[in-house]
Amino acid sequence: MSLSMPDFTKPESKRPDPRRILAAPGVAAILTILGTVALWELAARTLDIPSYLLPAPSSIFSTFPSIGAERWMGHVWATLRVALLGFALAIAIAIPLAIALVRSPALNRTLYPLLVIVQSTPVVAIAPIIIVVLGAGDAPRIVITTLICFFPLVVSTATGLAATPPELIELSRSLRAPAFREITQIRLPFAVPYVFSALKISVTLAVIGAVVAEFCASDAGVGYFIQFSTSMFKLPQAWAGLFVLAAMSLALFQAVSWAQKLLFPWSLPRKR
Repeated sequence: MSLSMPDFTKPESKRPDPRRILAAPGVAAILTILGTVALWELAARTLDIPSYLLPAPSSIFSTFPSIGAERWMGHVWATLRVALLGFALAIAIAIPLAIALVRSPALNRTLYPLLVIVQSTPVVAIAPIIIVVLGAGDAPRIVITTLICFFPLVVSTATGLAATPPELIELSRSLRAPAFREITQIRLPFAVPYVFSALKISVTLAVIGAVVAEFCASDAGVGYFIQFSTSMFKLPQAWAGLFVLAAMSLALFQAVSWAQKLLFPWSLPRKR
């Protein structure tokens, strides 16, 4: 009886596991979006929905070439510039203010209620006043954007700073560590997950704030483009601008997530 050696030259054929493909980052989200768009297109065609009520995705996407890349980039840059400047200004104000609120109980009792009142006031209502006071240009739009995305940063950062284990604070004080080192080396590292959670929320609110400001007074930007399109009853064109805003918010949200993974990977929750 002859024994034959197994043939190792031919690789075994393995079928791709659908569960692994769906578990890949972003695949499930992309499939969900594509499925939603397909159902939307099917409903618009079969139910014969008028375009002024709900245009089909095909008619919306067909408006992109008609607008032109240069015009799109001008509107996107106008909105993105205001959103990023307002977001940066909110960070520059919110994080030092949160540190001051945690360090001073008296300041927390006196200033925190005022912050709640400011947040409770609709920005849309005070936006015209801000525009009248600050005049035309980017300044009033940046202030409106900052007001919208400011409050989550203050609350989450202050919560993270206060969540530091008290035994570490007592240890640093027993070693006579200065207040600056207590904040930078003990409290802020514990607050990093809270800060980035607030940054992810605030960066999307920054886009909303820029659009609200453009609705009030602007001659450029995606918000202005949507308002102009609806006034001219060009609904597919307005929906195209809405898709651009959604893509912009998703891109900024993902950018903050990548920054956390790159700079503070230890702050991410561990996968089980």
